[in-house]
Amino acid sequence: MVDDIDRALLAHLQHDATQSYAALAKAVGLSAGSAHDRVRKLRERGVIRRTTVDVSPVLVGRGVSAFVMVSADSWMGDVPTRDALAAIPEIQEAHIIAGAASLLVKIRTATTEDLQAALRRIFGIDGVTGTQAMVVLETFFERSVSVLDQPSEPHPADADAPLR
Repeated sequence: MVDDIDRALLAHLQHDATQSYAALAKAVGLSAGSAHDRVRKLRERGVIRRTTVDVSPVLVGRGVSAFVMVSADSWMGDVPTRDALAAIPEIQEAHIIAGAASLLVKIRTATTEDLQAALRRIFGIDGVTGTQAMVVLETFFERSVSVLDQPSEPHPADADAPLR
């Protein structure tokens, strides 16, 4: 599915997604046209989900981070729940989990008061019975998925796994 050249292209794009196809091609030993075709195919197959800018949360007024475990009395993986969570702009990530809670969400806000307001909105979602927030005091690092230390071929069990 993803070969070593694709992985090299992905690694270069993760480092700097603004570089030209000519620069990408030179870095991995392809022509600019071939590099462009490979990147296009990676997008079409969903390997590249989006191109974005990594913004410092602190410098744009989102310095409060929290991971919140959400308890529920019903299944939280349905579309109305996903839509309700997506409607809360402070939520950056939402994951269905196994264990004591039903969901794990990552929230970024400007203040703890804003965090409290976001938690209230979560409580307003049908089925939610409780939250347990863990406020981040300091972040050592956050990293993207590394494509260079992965096997070239996916495990057969992962072939049908949905992208999230």
